[in-house]
Amino acid sequence: MSDTIAIPHRQNWTVVIFGFLALSLAFSSRAALGLIMPVWQTEFGWSSSYISSVGAAALIVIAIVAPFAGRLVDRRGSQFTLNLGMGLLGVGCAIVALTNGKAMFVVGFAGFCAVGFGIVATHVVATAVTRSFSKNQGLATGIGTSGATGGQFLIVPMIAALLAFASWRWGFGALSLASLALIPCIRMSMRADSPSDDVAELDVTPSSMMQDFAVIVRQPAFHLLFWSFLICGFTTTGVIETHLLPFASFCGFPPVPSATAYGLLSLVNLMGMIGAGWLTDRVNRPMLLAAIYMLRALTFILPASLPGTSIEMLFLFAVLFGAVDYSTLPVTASLVASHVGIKMMGLAMGLISAGHALGGAMGAFVGGYIFTATGSYHLVWTGSIWLAVGAGLLALFLKAQPANRALPS
Repeated sequence: MSDTIAIPHRQNWTVVIFGFLALSLAFSSRAALGLIMPVWQTEFGWSSSYISSVGAAALIVIAIVAPFAGRLVDRRGSQFTLNLGMGLLGVGCAIVALTNGKAMFVVGFAGFCAVGFGIVATHVVATAVTRSFSKNQGLATGIGTSGATGGQFLIVPMIAALLAFASWRWGFGALSLASLALIPCIRMSMRADSPSDDVAELDVTPSSMMQDFAVIVRQPAFHLLFWSFLICGFTTTGVIETHLLPFASFCGFPPVPSATAYGLLSLVNLMGMIGAGWLTDRVNRPMLLAAIYMLRALTFILPASLPGTSIEMLFLFAVLFGAVDYSTLPVTASLVASHVGIKMMGLAMGLISAGHALGGAMGAFVGGYIFTATGSYHLVWTGSIWLAVGAGLLALFLKAQPANRALPS
């Protein structure tokens, strides 16, 4: 890890704004798959299994692309990386909008779109924001990355409206146009940055990806953050995003109130990310990260008691879990910057995000397997409690202030 010298004051809010917008479009495009699935089943005769398998293939591509996207922002800067991702996403959504067969759909969604998703990702935006701020990094990161959930709260209903009044093709067409339109906006408003511009470092000697990878994996802090974030993916993307609505149906709750509760969770999630970012700048970060995981563990007690109770309990869970859902992201990003190093932050965050995706895949599979085998989600919630506690304990092993730090917090 390189030493650093004095870092000038930086407050580049355009990175936050366009990071938020880019994530909003990327995550809304991902969410559109589930929204439009019933229409494709009717129009093309595709099975839910086939469409879901394409979505799973896209997740695998995202996990593979994540480290390379992080490396790209390390070497080429945030403007180039975001524009490349938005371009691929725009082309992919256009191909999906014109789809007339399975092959075209796979190329569009699991090909171009998936690579775009992997590049326009929270770890890329978190790295870009961290490099653009010398103060209030946590708050700025929380706001920028909250586009991953907050944008869906705004854009997905618009896609649903187009689906109801026009066609699903118009929905993906609008996503394509919006993605491509953001490219000149980013180019004109965000300065072209590079690592040497972002951080004044003594060691600017170029290194290969494998050299940086070797440095990263030798650091204990990386492993603590990697495995805790893998558990994070298991208990959020895997368990909640995949199984909460089916669990609500299992409890006998109507679809519309259940979906409303999930929307409320997304809204609180946005506020939780911003709040956690604000706290990141002000409190002991390992303790904050541990507290978030421990509070998440407590929230999983509620689903275990949901069957046989009123739907108000589902709404209570949505509020409590939403506050600690993606709120780990700004804290984790700040700890990566200081404990692993700003020079390799993109690659490190990419590897950690790949772990999150892997954990999400494991949570989705294990949750479905347990329900099929036992006819109940009780073991899912119980297991999630102890996994979240384990993630919190891992966070406690992090030093509050490493000996050599890349950035002030």
